[in-house]
Amino acid sequence: MFNILAINPGSTSTKIAIYKNKEIVYKKSIKHSTEMINSFEHIYDQLDFRKSAILDTLKEDKISIDSLDAVVGRGGMLNPIEGGTYLVNKAMIDFVEEAPRGEHASNLGCVIAKNLADARNIPAFIVDPVSVDEMNDIARFTGMPSIKRQSLFHALNQKAVTLKASRQLNKDYKELNLIVAHLGGGISVGVHEKGHVIDVNNALDGDGPMSPERSGTVPLGPLYKMALSGNYTLKQMQRMNYGNGGLVAYLGTNDGFEIEKRIKSGDHQAKFMTEVMCYQIAKEIGSCATVLKGNVDAIILTGGLAYDKFIIKSIEDSISFISQVMVFPGEDEMEALAYGALRVLNNTESYKEYK
Repeated sequence: MFNILAINPGSTSTKIAIYKNKEIVYKKSIKHSTEMINSFEHIYDQLDFRKSAILDTLKEDKISIDSLDAVVGRGGMLNPIEGGTYLVNKAMIDFVEEAPRGEHASNLGCVIAKNLADARNIPAFIVDPVSVDEMNDIARFTGMPSIKRQSLFHALNQKAVTLKASRQLNKDYKELNLIVAHLGGGISVGVHEKGHVIDVNNALDGDGPMSPERSGTVPLGPLYKMALSGNYTLKQMQRMNYGNGGLVAYLGTNDGFEIEKRIKSGDHQAKFMTEVMCYQIAKEIGSCATVLKGNVDAIILTGGLAYDKFIIKSIEDSISFISQVMVFPGEDEMEALAYGALRVLNNTESYKEYK
């Protein structure tokens, strides 16, 4: 029986959970005030504050972590790496402290995990960070030599649901061709060929379908005219793409439950714009099928929006001719983290070294 502490730092919260093998025995989301978070100049500066918050919460709830076998944290904006479970090492810590690929709360996952693990002489891991990059070289190129496509997507959840689907299909993940669409605040659609994500849209600030809060691909001509008009700052342009794009821009909210209520109450604009988003998602899935030359064992829909029956039906109606559609609503990041560490502890998978 292995005891595993999972840690997932978010922008204004830190989620923690303790697992005994695959059974969750404790779960808590520690909220942090915006004022406190904003008082730190850099994300990395929050390390001691977040670690203390975790230890104080565990103490308050009378939860001992002295018998842990491992600590696993959410992976952050690391160098491009292949998927898997990684042992946290000095190279990884040094990289997220410098943060050359950008500051993000998830960068702290490996650092907090390492701090807590070292104090107990146990290993610290991360699992499938957003920087997982298994793309084929042909998928990286654009029509502009100075710009290449990047792999930044919901790797943790995408990889986790492929393992669930593989069990249902009675096949090994490395034997299957799958298309996985993570439907959340951001949307990523990945082509999983025999255990590798060989193509995927940049779900952070790049291409693909619009989402509840991201614009996705837009025509370049009007975009660069806007950018050079002098009417917008770089930050304003970025916010139109990430945070204030997609459904937020049209409907004033990114709340899926709120939009669903509006549709049920007869809001035609809410219904139409949701259909636009579903159209774009289905179109992206269709293009991914061409990467696999139509040899698709299953299409997987996952993420928070996968709870919405209207959205799922709208997408399914357009893609079911390609292959069977499997739906795994939500994203249990804590479970995915714990299970990744457990596979290493059980010796069913070897950990990887970050370099």
